[in-house]
Amino acid sequence: MISRIDLRHFKCFEALKLPVRPLTLLSGGNASGKSSAMQPLVLLHQTMREHEWSSRLMLNGATMRLGTAREVVDQVHGKRSVHGMRSFEISLIDNDVDRFEWEFAGEQDEMSLVVQKVQGDTADHGAWNMDEPQALRCLLPHELGSHPLTSRLCRLTYLSAERLGPRDYYLYDDPQLTPVVGPRGEYAVSVLHSGSDSRVLPGLVKDGTPPTRSRQVEAYMHGFFPGCVLDIQPVRRANAVTLGVLVSRDTDYHRPVHTGFGITQVLPIVIAALSADPQDILVIENPEVHLHPAGQAAMGEFLGKVSSAGVQVMVETHSDHVLNGIRRAVKGGVLSSDDVALHFFSPRSGESDSSTPQVQSPAINSDGNTDSWPAGFFDQFDNDMNYFADWG
Repeated sequence: MISRIDLRHFKCFEALKLPVRPLTLLSGGNASGKSSAMQPLVLLHQTMREHEWSSRLMLNGATMRLGTAREVVDQVHGKRSVHGMRSFEISLIDNDVDRFEWEFAGEQDEMSLVVQKVQGDTADHGAWNMDEPQALRCLLPHELGSHPLTSRLCRLTYLSAERLGPRDYYLYDDPQLTPVVGPRGEYAVSVLHSGSDSRVLPGLVKDGTPPTRSRQVEAYMHGFFPGCVLDIQPVRRANAVTLGVLVSRDTDYHRPVHTGFGITQVLPIVIAALSADPQDILVIENPEVHLHPAGQAAMGEFLGKVSSAGVQVMVETHSDHVLNGIRRAVKGGVLSSDDVALHFFSPRSGESDSSTPQVQSPAINSDGNTDSWPAGFFDQFDNDMNYFADWG
């Protein structure tokens, strides 16, 4: 699994060294850099999947659209140039052993960036360094194109905060073209239908339920929404399927638009998790959207279980309930505290001598407690209660 992400001159980061674990939670105020810390992984995924032989990093594609070089290079510290171009660097450390580094550069209005440097150090190939873009495969030298990191980045699933809402029908496409649920969850129902009989990871199988994707998805959805039953039907002579949702045994199946909005927001997350292979990477923004607080806590516990089953999960959230669900998963022994990383982001200060670091990382112990609680780290409830009690 990826164990660290290093960024230099990317968006709001002059330099970032971010430890990641099987389950990594990113929190912080608005516009503090949480999503920016995850986006390089998605950009690598987008380029490798959509432009396998490309020697340029694609800033705009079907998964993510970030604009031009001027919008992704740190505007404060990243104005240095490579041959007159703006540049930034991405470095990944895999399994605490293998290191991969890229430097990308482009003119300020370019929407893709050329590879300026690719280097690293791997257990199988030792240290390597190359500057011949024509010899790249999947943004890596040909001999490293089969490295496990390559397949994991290609299979990465990214779910944005803006997920698809209820629809009368959903696109159904070739499973080879849609192996993941899509950034808005637009292929989630298609993935569930085409892989209904596929087996989920053993660590995710609910006891007493057949280990197939369709039955396990339904079982987990029932946990979030009691009584929830799903029915998927293909539309004849059209590449589409319909989704029926049963929320009560006293009624018939409903169209998604007539059910709780949270159902269609949670369903892509559950399908993505139960469609994953070992070591796959799942990146989720705001999993708590349209969920009751109890459902948000259940989501935290669910993500803990997913990571313990062998899927690497990175989640960006504003919900203290999601955090507490993860803490409950640790205390309940679902996953080890060593497998959880918590990061709290603060907006970058314009003052060079600011005493507040851009990223603070509370450690979590086996009881689910943290060793520190930075100001602003899910403390609004306490602040409000103190205000009402006239304590501050």
